[in-house]
Amino acid sequence: MRTLTELEQRKIRVLTENHVSLTLIQPTETGLKKSILDATGSIRNFLRENQIHDYDIQLQGPENKACYKAKIYHDFTLSNSNATLYRPNTKKGDTRIWFSGLAKYTVPNDIVAIIHFDHVFHLFNLTQLNIENLLRTNIYNPFQELIAEISLKNTEVASELLAMLRKVAISGPIPSMVSADTSVGRTLEAVLGIKINSSKQPDFKGIELKSFRGSRTNRKNLFAQVPDWNLSKFKSSAEILDAFGYVRNQDIKLYCTVSAINRNSQGLSLRLDSDIKQVIENSNNSEIGDFMIWTLDKLHNRLQEKHKETFWVEAESTFMNGKEHFQYTLVEHTKKPISSQFDLLIEQGLITLDHLIKKNSAGRVIEKGPLFKIKSKGLALLFPPSEKHKLI
Repeated sequence: MRTLTELEQRKIRVLTENHVSLTLIQPTETGLKKSILDATGSIRNFLRENQIHDYDIQLQGPENKACYKAKIYHDFTLSNSNATLYRPNTKKGDTRIWFSGLAKYTVPNDIVAIIHFDHVFHLFNLTQLNIENLLRTNIYNPFQELIAEISLKNTEVASELLAMLRKVAISGPIPSMVSADTSVGRTLEAVLGIKINSSKQPDFKGIELKSFRGSRTNRKNLFAQVPDWNLSKFKSSAEILDAFGYVRNQDIKLYCTVSAINRNSQGLSLRLDSDIKQVIENSNNSEIGDFMIWTLDKLHNRLQEKHKETFWVEAESTFMNGKEHFQYTLVEHTKKPISSQFDLLIEQGLITLDHLIKKNSAGRVIEKGPLFKIKSKGLALLFPPSEKHKLI
């Protein structure tokens, strides 16, 4: 795809501010004449990540093509269209896409934006359409209505959760439900009526809830993810504990942080290998060497799954009558982490790994991680610009 002009980039920023997710395609002269366009990698990823269509499992041939409703937007009008997604029998089944009627409203090398909303593809010529005027005008138009509906749908759950948090904050300091580092989050979930569970899914209607004590500079939990045991030298948490654990209060433990920029006291460090797309944990013990492996694809998927939309809730911690209380004060609302930045932040030591393994006196091995955590200053690098809301 060609480089976007400053005007095209500005139009995309306006749509992003309205919570619109989209992908882009650049029709060529040949593509418009033959009514056939390549479904590029960015389009395929957009369709797959939004659970619209997966070319990887689509069979070749016209009998296996997939058809969807579509609409094409113009100045103050729209026209109905049909989307066809298929893989021909020729050329190894290259991925193809076409929208009927597109050639009437597009010239070669225009940039066309594709939105998927309410089970329909919505297209508009990003190069030609005066988006800002259509969104500002008092004259009714279908494009303005579409963007308003998308914005409302994408913010209604966040607005609901924000209102609940403000109600909690107004009630004043809340006594901790448990005595633990995790109590700030568990207490908030309890008062919100969110059941505590070990699910990998977000906490509240698609929004992940992460709480932390504002007086600390602690790293924030991103997600837990075990390594790929098939690729790793060690095949269980028990083996890791046997190799690097230490005795504490009659338990054998391995509670430590592992970083890519230095080795910890157990001689452990992380390494990013971009060529083979892996994060590798290494020991300075030459007999062990590399012993744990995570694939970047898996880590990126976990990041997108867990933090598609997140509320990072800050709390002031105070002690009253010997018991910790939390006053929840601020929310930072993030969306759609940038997967490629995750790799950079691993290399820079802003994202680290925590082992939380222990064997109790009964011989049972318990693993609470491994946890991937991010330093506070890394949030602005991993996520697009966030929104902050004071609760009181």
